[in-house]
Amino acid sequence: QVQLVESGGGLVQAGGSLKISCVASVSSSSSYSMGWFRRAPGKEREFVAAITWSGGGTLYADSVKGRFTISRDNAKNTMYLQMNSLNPEDTAVYYCAARKMYGLILRRESDYDYWGQGTQVTVSS
Repeated sequence: QVQLVESGGGLVQAGGSLKISCVASVSSSSSYSMGWFRRAPGKEREFVAAITWSGGGTLYADSVKGRFTISRDNAKNTMYLQMNSLNPEDTAVYYCAARKMYGLILRRESDYDYWGQGTQVTVSS
């Protein structure tokens, strides 16, 4: 069983930056593809970004491309999402997700087996 715990959410002004993290309780010998999703108030959960086990492959939603950066530190079993130039439309609960997989970028919710509880990001105008 894999447990994912997000942290780092909070309140930030429009134009500001925030970095959120996701720590995974996984075996260091396992390979996991991971991703970030978000659910804004009254909306469906949507894909934000994904990264391969090696970190060499990344994918972003068009809405965040150029503003957000996904990364990971496998030695720390941690994935990050650096969010810059935030705007109120980025307000949402951000979830990390994982699946035991090597070499593929996964962007659909159904691709992932494990989910965190989410961390709230609120951007004020």
